[in-house]
Amino acid sequence: MDNPTVSAADVAMLRVPITLTNCDREPIHLPGAIQPYGFLLCLDPATRRIVQASANTETLIGRAAEGLLHGGLDQLLGPDKLAEIGTLLEGLTQAPKLLGARLELVAGQPFYKIILHRYDDLLWLEFEPVAETDAATLDLSFLNAALGQMLAAGKVQEFCQHAVDQVRAITGLDRVAIYQFAADESGEIVAEAIREDLAPWLGLHYPASDIPQQARAMYLKNWLRFIPDAGYEPVPLVPVNNPVTHRPPDMTHAVLRSVSPFHLEYLHNMGTAATMTISLIHRGRLWGMITCHHLTPRLVSYELRELCQFIGKTFSALLPSKLQHDEDDYQLRIHTQQAKLFEHVSAHANFVDGLHQEAPTVKDVFECGGAAICFDDDMVTVGATPTQPQIRELLDWLQANAKTDVFHTNSYAALNPDGLALRATASGFIAASLTDAPDNYLLWFRPEVVETVTWAGQQEKPQVLIDGQVFLSPRQSFEAWKELVENTAAPWKPVEIAAARDIRLHISDLRLKVFNELQARAQSLARLNTELERSNDELDSFAYVASHDLKEPLRGIHNYSLFLLEDYADRLDAEGVHKLETLVRLSQRMEGLIESLLQLSRVGRTDLVVADVDLNAVLAEVAELLQPRFEQTHTTLTVAGPLPTVRADGVRLQEVFHNLISNGMKYNDQAAKTVDVGLAPPEATAGAARSTPSGEFYTFYVRDNGIGIDARHQTSIFKLFKRLHAQDKYGGGTGAGLAIAKKMVEKHGGRLWVESAPGQGATFYFTLPQSL
Repeated sequence: MDNPTVSAADVAMLRVPITLTNCDREPIHLPGAIQPYGFLLCLDPATRRIVQASANTETLIGRAAEGLLHGGLDQLLGPDKLAEIGTLLEGLTQAPKLLGARLELVAGQPFYKIILHRYDDLLWLEFEPVAETDAATLDLSFLNAALGQMLAAGKVQEFCQHAVDQVRAITGLDRVAIYQFAADESGEIVAEAIREDLAPWLGLHYPASDIPQQARAMYLKNWLRFIPDAGYEPVPLVPVNNPVTHRPPDMTHAVLRSVSPFHLEYLHNMGTAATMTISLIHRGRLWGMITCHHLTPRLVSYELRELCQFIGKTFSALLPSKLQHDEDDYQLRIHTQQAKLFEHVSAHANFVDGLHQEAPTVKDVFECGGAAICFDDDMVTVGATPTQPQIRELLDWLQANAKTDVFHTNSYAALNPDGLALRATASGFIAASLTDAPDNYLLWFRPEVVETVTWAGQQEKPQVLIDGQVFLSPRQSFEAWKELVENTAAPWKPVEIAAARDIRLHISDLRLKVFNELQARAQSLARLNTELERSNDELDSFAYVASHDLKEPLRGIHNYSLFLLEDYADRLDAEGVHKLETLVRLSQRMEGLIESLLQLSRVGRTDLVVADVDLNAVLAEVAELLQPRFEQTHTTLTVAGPLPTVRADGVRLQEVFHNLISNGMKYNDQAAKTVDVGLAPPEATAGAARSTPSGEFYTFYVRDNGIGIDARHQTSIFKLFKRLHAQDKYGGGTGAGLAIAKKMVEKHGGRLWVESAPGQGATFYFTLPQSL
């Protein structure tokens, strides 16, 4: 038989120092001791004799623990209560049962609540002293209102706040908070109800090590843990070891179980004198806890604790629907923002503009600090983002390391040491590639999570050393958590990653649709161009054949008209002679028109003979050919040289200059006529020629001091056979010269236009490519 007294070894086991390195290994379910606000008796299930008792029975009921061992409950209770307890013990499990009883055989006959359960092959009877008048009545109206609030709560945050408000209303404790666990098992205070003069803890974070693994396991088994006086001295069991198993009994379900000395010291550093913790369980895992604190010792009755436990279990039962509601609400918000964003993107010719110019922008679709749109060497940022050089370095890293279309991380610094410089804005990011081309990405950024957290009690000074041992305070716990999560952003939710993927696919589909439409248009234009080229070829061929074939019969008409005038003029009256003269004149004019048409068709049909052409030599030849007319019309030609050498068809260019210079003389009513030719400065390329790429074309001018051209005619003068004056004015002509010159310039890939005003002369500009 075990020694019924408490040995030195038993006491030593209760006093093992707990440190940061061994608290995870502490056997908290085998403390071998209880809290002293009640006493404990353990009975053998077969004999129903007391095999272990807490050492404080003598203090509470005047009976030494050693004296109670091996006896029955008849040492304390009368026959009626013994029979009632006997009935309860018959079907007892680890689920507790409660019985109020007067200890009739104890001096003063004190009243106790007895909490009974069966576990570890023992019958457990825990006695909490209470006055007979303290029996709490169930407040059904409060319970109904509490359940109504919890059911009506739409969001998890509101749901949590109702729970802490209800527990504080039930218990009257100074502080009631909900502590929620993250995926890494660290925790955060997400709701609280506090006494007005206390500093808030809302938003505080703690590392996972603050609640060791074995404690978490206990919280899954025990819904509620209560410590009415955190300054208590543990009361050992007598004996500490079970006489049958030769070890301390497993006190997992014992209400009076003594807690870890480490936990008591932690409560002391927090300034907490009494505490109660209620488990919140979701899908078999510890989702969080309702944690209650009081600045002075406080005994909350078992009935009220049971009501709080009911609140906790109801909370756990309703939690899945509340979480799902929050998730559905967030997902709906994302889908709504996405739909609006897609409308913006579709409404803009450039999809990049649709991503950032109207709200919601790409940043607003889900929660992030900022976003960047990187496409075709352009970059647009929205919100808080790294600098553009930093983003370009990130794009280089993505090209080398991201192997998926949508890449995400919540700790870029863990993947790339250079990410440390980005942690204030981009500790984490999602990168969605837009095309196979490098650096085309949509990026969403999140800052380091530490940047977004505020410690409510920053001015508190932690106690770091007590009797040579290190203990954690709340402030130290926050610093420990902070050290663990530095360089880390809040994790991306699956719904957010899916949204990024949807946006990428939508843009890809939109760009593919636009590409297909453009391709279809290009194919249609190509067909039209082919048909147009064929029509133009056919038209040129027709014009050539028609003009060539018409010349012969027309020449016959002209010649026979002359013969008639020469041989029969004396036989005809004046009217007949006039008609023959008119026929000769009209046939000559028609021959000029046919010759112009033939010349125009030759331009379209004949390929250019390209060579290096010295324009100075070309103009010298033109001037030599026109010299007689210069003298006849008193015209001065000035060439502002030297002119460049170009790759072109010299014969065609000679015709262009000949035509433009001839027009400068012809449509001129000045006594002293001038024509100036030269290379125009870049700023002179106005009007239609602005579409010509600068630096790749030469621009030439031919300027005269003639009659000028009204603005309304400056387009029509380039049409075939278009004349602005009567046939008998300004030397007549067919009106085909400018049309032919324009076609020759365009065949070289250039443009021809005019700037003029009536009475102020005209300047004709034309461009030629610097190389063909």
